[in-house]
Amino acid sequence: MGAAPEEHDSPSARPAEVALLASVFVVAACGLVYELAAGTLASYLLGDSILQFSTVIGTYLFAMGVGSYLSRFFERQLVAHFLRIELMVGLVGGLMPAALFAMQSAATPSFRFALYALVLVVGIGVGLEIPLVMRILRSQLRGSGSERGAVKTLVSQVLTFDYLGALAVSIAFPLLLVPQLGLIRTGVFFGLLNAAVAVWALWLFRGQLRQLSVHALSCALVVAALLAALLGADRITTWAEDRFYADSVLYSETSAYQRVVVTSSKQGVRLFLNGNLQFHSRDEYRYHEALVHPAMAAHGAPRQVLVLGGGDGMAVREILKYPSVENVTLVELDPHMTQLFSTQPLLRQLNADSLLSPKLRIVNADAFAWLEQNVGSFDVIVVDFPDPTNFSIGKLYTSSFYRLIEQHLNASGYAVVQTTSPLIARKSFWTVATTLEAAGLTTTPYHAHVPSFGEWGFMLASRRPYKLPTALPDGLRFLSVADLPTLFNFPLDMARVPTEVNRLSNQVLVQTFEEEWGKVHQ
Repeated sequence: MGAAPEEHDSPSARPAEVALLASVFVVAACGLVYELAAGTLASYLLGDSILQFSTVIGTYLFAMGVGSYLSRFFERQLVAHFLRIELMVGLVGGLMPAALFAMQSAATPSFRFALYALVLVVGIGVGLEIPLVMRILRSQLRGSGSERGAVKTLVSQVLTFDYLGALAVSIAFPLLLVPQLGLIRTGVFFGLLNAAVAVWALWLFRGQLRQLSVHALSCALVVAALLAALLGADRITTWAEDRFYADSVLYSETSAYQRVVVTSSKQGVRLFLNGNLQFHSRDEYRYHEALVHPAMAAHGAPRQVLVLGGGDGMAVREILKYPSVENVTLVELDPHMTQLFSTQPLLRQLNADSLLSPKLRIVNADAFAWLEQNVGSFDVIVVDFPDPTNFSIGKLYTSSFYRLIEQHLNASGYAVVQTTSPLIARKSFWTVATTLEAAGLTTTPYHAHVPSFGEWGFMLASRRPYKLPTALPDGLRFLSVADLPTLFNFPLDMARVPTEVNRLSNQVLVQTFEEEWGKVHQ
């Protein structure tokens, strides 16, 4: 048999070469988007952990290797194969976020299998793309009589456009695409780009393809399906999240840092970050009173207060109950959080308009970098970060970070850190104590029962021994002076155990936390 039609001379070799190199940029960008979307979605729905991203990326790269190997078996009709692969990758990859969201929301037990099966399919398709493009380009060079001496240039051009496409997406994905489009719409949009490459190939090689009408119909059907998904992205997201969270979703947005969802039901309002519950309005007062008042009341007359995290304004609400407070600085990484809780009427009601207080200064910045770059000291520092589910949050629980806390704490001041459950994550809880002590601070652990979370722990840190306060602000719903001592009593199943220091160089807390909470979900 002779070579396939597209392997022969083409009068449009130069336009075809340019078009195919541009296609390399697009398919590289699309491939990376699908990889990032799968990893992000796995973190949202299965728990925000290094395990999800690591396994998704590993599976995806393995699949690309398989695809590259399989490309050797495509010997004829390379353009037709490339066109079909683009349509398959565009359809499966573009609809993958929507499909996975829907499956998890429906409590499908085979969600993990579906996740990795889809990642394998898309990865194999992406692995096939670049080898086929290179072979098509070589056929164009051979047909135009310019193959000799051009192979090195061809390889370098293809790889350059491949890496440039990956670079563009790696920057745009967290900063532009997900915050502006959301995961579902981002996936569909790049699926359409893959389909556009297929349509481009169809037009460019229309005189060489067999069964042109069949290819054209396939392109039209895929584009139509993706356009329908793009137009219905909001409905898909709303339907999926309503089923996933079981309550009505009042607000949902994906920022550059996290997925923020606020739900409402007869029982109250709940806040989720990356799928993890942060508070329930029916009992958040227990958590925030326990977080703030043991430190604030023990100080006596705090004037300068620093809050790290806590962008919902609940901790600030409790702090402002002290007339001595002159200034509160709130350092919250995500501006979407502070904007949401300072503008939405229902949420403003929950935090008593604390984010609009003239005593408050809001700084949207990374707490680690802010402490390094700013001087000044505080009477009380409230550290209200999410649990250390990954390295980016785990750095805020390290000895390096706590040394910065120590440097910004007045001699008579107190810092308090929310410190996960001493019952479920006992070793994680005491790791925080060990790490604070390694930073030169004296620790005083305590705990409180919050129905939405169970038994929850906190850690006071200071340069002086802690003394129980003799007075608390009026109007508290949970704490009283008489009941305060019970918070500091630890039964045997929550008593201290030996632990390592959590350092930037090892991040043992992230691993320990994952192991302890992972057992709960098994």
